[in-house]
Amino acid sequence: MRTKSKWSPGPGVKILGVVLTDDDGWVVTAAGPAIGICPECRLRSRSRRGWSNRSLQDLPVQGKAVTVKLRLSRWRCLQQQCERQTFTDRLPTVASPYARRTKRVVEIVGLLGHSTGGRPGERLMQRLGMPVSDDTILRHLKQNAAVAHGATEIRVAGIDDWSWRRATRYGTIVVDLERRAVADIRCSAVAVIRAPN
Repeated sequence: MRTKSKWSPGPGVKILGVVLTDDDGWVVTAAGPAIGICPECRLRSRSRRGWSNRSLQDLPVQGKAVTVKLRLSRWRCLQQQCERQTFTDRLPTVASPYARRTKRVVEIVGLLGHSTGGRPGERLMQRLGMPVSDDTILRHLKQNAAVAHGATEIRVAGIDDWSWRRATRYGTIVVDLERRAVADIRCSAVAVIRAPN
């Protein structure tokens, strides 16, 4: 059995407890740092204004899904000249703001998305204990492609089309063959008009 310290999704997170449930797998309760640092003036604060809760999907353990119930503090900035009156803990090494998954799960989603695609990636992630939908995998690929190749010019492109549902829903992927990276993914629906009998 792993000790409590080994359940931590990253630095700055203190583990409060670990429970195995029948439905969801492992549930890890955790709290953020005990001191807040203002992102504007970089002044430390112990004046807590409230709490916010986040639920993050993390790497599986023993084939079971792991959910991190993370409690983060909302702090008051003690410097009166600071434009920011309050601020919430940010844990950039653990998860992006408003994300539902830890960064290490997002990294695996990206790797499997590039190698397998949507539906096969969804089935493989389910077997690994990290359930992620095929739409989420494709959305992640599209976001990474937009960030990585926003201003670069594509000289050699590969294009592939596929059908999710014949004659109604199609998908197209454009790959930069020189960099071996996804440049764009498009999904489209076609309206079918049937002639009256």
